[in-house]
Amino acid sequence: MSDTTIKHSLGFLITDAHRLLRRRFEEKARGTGLTATQWQMLARLSHNEGINQVRLAQLLEVEPMTLCRLVDRMEEAGWVAREPDPGDRRARLLYLTDKTRGQLGAMREVAREVYAEALAGISPEVRAIVTEALCTLIRNLSEREAVLGEDAA
Repeated sequence: MSDTTIKHSLGFLITDAHRLLRRRFEEKARGTGLTATQWQMLARLSHNEGINQVRLAQLLEVEPMTLCRLVDRMEEAGWVAREPDPGDRRARLLYLTDKTRGQLGAMREVAREVYAEALAGISPEVRAIVTEALCTLIRNLSEREAVLGEDAA
């Protein structure tokens, strides 16, 4: 495979797009004091408040201990709160704080700006096609993972 072919392979393109989006988010979000990883955690949590750390780690595809350290820092900074899980005394449920809720609008505006910049010059029709293709790719690979996970059990 030539260098040009490699640079235009789907995996490299997705990785490069992710890296550049992440970098741009961090540049624009510098004033918030949050990293892209912290933003991602808060965004996931905003749609899944009250889940436990293990489930959030699964959603973010990180190891539970990695997430635990991140949550520790986020809790110390006042971005998230841990509450006991009434159904499992060992587990803790995660919630956004008022501080975070007050910043969600600004965080979403930064995201809109970054996406507008990234998608400039791409027609709505092409955006829809790319989005659908990526959703299909994710669905295909997720189904494959589920089957492999069942086989291992």
